[in-house]
Amino acid sequence: MKAIVKTTAAPGVDLVEDHPEPIVGPEDVLLHVGAVSICGTDREMYEWTPAAVAFELDLPVVLGHEVSGTVIEVGSAVTRLAVGDRVALETHIPCGACFMCRTGNGHNCMAMKIVAMHADGAFAERVAVPERICFPLPDGMSLEVGALLEPAGVAWHALQRADLAVAGSSVLVSGCGPVGLLIVQFALHLGATEVIAIEPNPYRRAWAERLGATVFEPGPAVTESIAQTYAHRGGVDVAFEVSAAGAAYPTLFEAVRREGTIVTIGHPAGPVPVDIAKYVNKKGITLRGVFGRRLWDTWEDLVEVLVRGGVDISWLITHRFPLGALGPAIDLLSGDANKVLVLPNGPLDGSADPA
Repeated sequence: MKAIVKTTAAPGVDLVEDHPEPIVGPEDVLLHVGAVSICGTDREMYEWTPAAVAFELDLPVVLGHEVSGTVIEVGSAVTRLAVGDRVALETHIPCGACFMCRTGNGHNCMAMKIVAMHADGAFAERVAVPERICFPLPDGMSLEVGALLEPAGVAWHALQRADLAVAGSSVLVSGCGPVGLLIVQFALHLGATEVIAIEPNPYRRAWAERLGATVFEPGPAVTESIAQTYAHRGGVDVAFEVSAAGAAYPTLFEAVRREGTIVTIGHPAGPVPVDIAKYVNKKGITLRGVFGRRLWDTWEDLVEVLVRGGVDISWLITHRFPLGALGPAIDLLSGDANKVLVLPNGPLDGSADPA
């Protein structure tokens, strides 16, 4: 089968035309890959940045981790899924036995394996994965939207880490890539009084404004506006840092009110200095981090919001590419695009590629 493989610890990937078929273990299912959404992490792997090196990949490995597909084979010990089921994948593979897993925190497993880093991913026609990381898609949800559940789950988990304390609250979102835009959408859906978005890219600022945010370019105008608008409270209630830019943090700590919350999602390339005495001790700001999704309440709550809450996230998909065009698809991540899909087995609806 065809697959995109990271073979060496260097920039680039290989399109392998005759990659071996996946081996289906007793607890695994084999998926006919429907759609794979490209993530900023895929670009890190493609370019082989220091952030990619830090993930300690088991090379060679097939890339692609934001996945939906259809079950075409099940292992002998599989009990929950059957051939024909449509699923999305949880990227993190917890061990199920460590302290964190035993105490309901498997999303932060002490022996975590990650799809497309330590096990083959889904930039391929087929992929074998453990049944336990498959999330059945509800009837009526397309495979394309199914491929968005993993990144949308990061956005929802960020809101969970803020204790969903956005109803009646002012919210600041730093960085309006796909996850940042989803936080804007979800926060407004949950009843935020205002969402302020900071983003240097004009295309993404336009999307944030279209969703209902008050938008700014990075710079002093942000804190000046917040200081004036929220003088009676001393700042906004909650801030989400999604850009991974270390330079964004001073703005967030200045903009958030006393006893407010900052949730950090993006992974900065290096250490970020924080004035603990000024912001954490004296201002009482709570700083929380997000890595992945909680298993499985993030998934269950997110799908409930999408299906029964009527929240549509299909607008996030702006481009579709065939399997062999990963380079041009990744190039779009820095330009005028939101979510870019790779369709390893061709278009799902008969439309031309790329769209």
